[in-house]
Amino acid sequence: MKQKIILAASVIVGLLAAFLTRTYIASRERAVEEELAQLNQRYPKVDVVVTTKDLAPGSTLKIDDLRVMAVPENALSSQTIRATPGIGVRLAGRMLAMGVEAKRPLQWSDIEGGSPEASGLADQVKQGWRAISVSVNGAASVSNMVRPADHVDVLGTFSLPSKTVPGATEMVTRTLLQDVLVLATGQQTAQSLSEGGNYSLVTLEVLPHEAEVLTFAEQMRGRLTLVLRNPNDQASVKELKDLDFSQIRADLEALNKRRQEKLGKRTW
Repeated sequence: MKQKIILAASVIVGLLAAFLTRTYIASRERAVEEELAQLNQRYPKVDVVVTTKDLAPGSTLKIDDLRVMAVPENALSSQTIRATPGIGVRLAGRMLAMGVEAKRPLQWSDIEGGSPEASGLADQVKQGWRAISVSVNGAASVSNMVRPADHVDVLGTFSLPSKTVPGATEMVTRTLLQDVLVLATGQQTAQSLSEGGNYSLVTLEVLPHEAEVLTFAEQMRGRLTLVLRNPNDQASVKELKDLDFSQIRADLEALNKRRQEKLGKRTW
């Protein structure tokens, strides 16, 4: 009988110890959570750019090398690269002046040429590419909703001699370029981006022969239109042709059918 009492007492003591231990741990967890909440309130976090792996000096940054991480704002310097819209696209292709460690906030001083804000637009243009400004109005730039770091298609509309009526002209539209990076709208770049604002010039990043195409299109007094696209959509349409009114009239039914199929809806 005495042994049973001792065994029962041991079980009770064990359960009590487990309860007290669990209560203590829970209270410590609450205390830690409260301390973290106070720290987060005192030192708010901001999103910065870090690398996913260690990179050696001279490495060329790629999109896959970069990610966003939240760090306390008081730990940042004026050189820390903030995670602003389109920053990954702007950093891709830039070369490192010194080695960087994974998950350490990336600094403009780590990159050759430093901050684009300090050096101007030229250093934002990747090697082998060119920056060209084209004239657009509000409607031709999606009601001035196109912003730096966006991707667009460029359409050109021209008045050309008619193929069927001698001496007459006809309007022809054609997609000139696809998936083009917008470097600036007016005087705004991705680094100086602010809300709203109208502009009449858009600066695009293009290859040298593409710059010739756009220059020639403007010299022909063509009207350029920007078509905004999802930055993750890098697909290009391969079969492009001149589009005039007769072509639209002939293809309209097929165009609507293709649209319904794309949307996954039935035609009525």
